[in-house]
Amino acid sequence: MSDPLKVTGMVLSAVPAGEYDRRTVLLTKERGKITAFARGARRTNSVLLAASTPFAFGSFTVYEGKNAYTLVQAEISEYFREVRQDVEAACYACYFMELAEYYTRENLEASRMLNLLYATLRALPREEPDNELIRCVFEMKAMVINGEYPYEAANDRSLMESTRYALSYVIRAPMQKLYQFTLRPEVFREFRRVQDYYNSISIDRSFKSLEILQQMTNNS
Repeated sequence: MSDPLKVTGMVLSAVPAGEYDRRTVLLTKERGKITAFARGARRTNSVLLAASTPFAFGSFTVYEGKNAYTLVQAEISEYFREVRQDVEAACYACYFMELAEYYTRENLEASRMLNLLYATLRALPREEPDNELIRCVFEMKAMVINGEYPYEAANDRSLMESTRYALSYVIRAPMQKLYQFTLRPEVFREFRRVQDYYNSISIDRSFKSLEILQQMTNNS
């Protein structure tokens, strides 16, 4: 058996495997996106019961196998309980994690994407900014991290000056200051339109969590 490996990360998704196990996808700082099986994690007395659920953030001890990892221990520092307890916030968070999973790869360092996801989930329970602005900023910053965002968009003179400033801010802002602004409705509409366009030409798949989220927000 390989030596134990300790990684910092967050559980992106978890599904049942076998009778008592869970198959988890972790986004880790050191190894990027990895699949890890938590043996016996669905037993009520398992030390991995809560640690192998989505949103759990902390340190995970895993063993590397041929095709996947085995999760044996976890020290969770944040469960994002406020997000879990708010249905709308949880739907947004599921979309963000699905998008993070789309952008990341196994064995490729992912500290910036992990930091973005952490900062975003911390922002969700707040009254400001609005969740739709948080969504738009997350989509944009994820593209920036992945090297897909066209920086010249912030210099498009057909856009309002406030929109150009907001685009430039998101491109350059550190994670801890990313969600410290709001936009007037007319500015946000243009900001949203710009991001929707880049989503349409850069993302080649649909997201079930986004479909559910859109149905929820349209009916609210």
